[in-house]
Amino acid sequence: MNVEFFTCDVFTRRLFGGNQLAVIPDARGLSPEHMQNIAHEFNYSETTFVLPPEKGHDRKVRIFTPAREVPFAGHPNIGTAFVLASNGLLGDLTGDSVVTFEEEAGNVEVSIVRTEDSRLWCELLAPQGLNIGKVVMPELAAPALSLDVADINLGVHPPCVAGVGLPFLIVELASQDALERASFNTSVMKALASKAIPPDILLYVQSSGKADINARMFAPLDGVPEDPATGSANCALAALLTHHDPADSGEFSWTISQGVEMGRPSILKARTHKSGGSVTATRIGGDCVMVSRGEILLP
Repeated sequence: MNVEFFTCDVFTRRLFGGNQLAVIPDARGLSPEHMQNIAHEFNYSETTFVLPPEKGHDRKVRIFTPAREVPFAGHPNIGTAFVLASNGLLGDLTGDSVVTFEEEAGNVEVSIVRTEDSRLWCELLAPQGLNIGKVVMPELAAPALSLDVADINLGVHPPCVAGVGLPFLIVELASQDALERASFNTSVMKALASKAIPPDILLYVQSSGKADINARMFAPLDGVPEDPATGSANCALAALLTHHDPADSGEFSWTISQGVEMGRPSILKARTHKSGGSVTATRIGGDCVMVSRGEILLP
């Protein structure tokens, strides 16, 4: 049984930048065990498996890290839409198009825009509203990042769990220096997990440079020591910042830089809508670059 795959780099215009993704455009006949083994073999932060829809939308998509299946993720949706559209697997896309992927977290709409220079730019709408969970004391969050309590900024929000389809522990740091010094402490992350706190941590600083936000994301217990571009986490961050903004309504946007410390610079564009004090929509988008295609030879 030969299984076709494509790989692409997501949230970048540069080959070998951004976040790597493997896409299996036709996963019919693959068991969950096959899918997990293939994801482990690629050893990217995620691999996607595309199946016929079950609820009348465009495709069903399953997403696996090297260690487990996840209900939603950002760059896998962007990259999957890019791969399918680039290979004509979504039909004749003229002008701006929207595809809907059926996922465990809900339906994920992805807009596909062909730019003036013929690139495909993709943007997803988060499948769920903002869900804010537990607050984590700085005395526990700091050692998980090998930092001091003074390195955590409490000005906007304390370290807390938040998600729009997949939960993360989100921690704002006090300086760019702290962001660069941070490294994960596996034993503390296991202690977080034992307290039902997601050990997947997005750490960030607000910036006055080319990007509005500089971010990193650690998920070693999911087989991802560090992720170069995390759409789902930055979606949650954008929604969280919008929630805490004093404005009652409005449109908000951020340019987010991630992956610099890994040598895989990534640019993510997040935007939100707020009405009547509530976050009503969260989106994230970016560019992709095709890298390879091939076959997996299954017995």
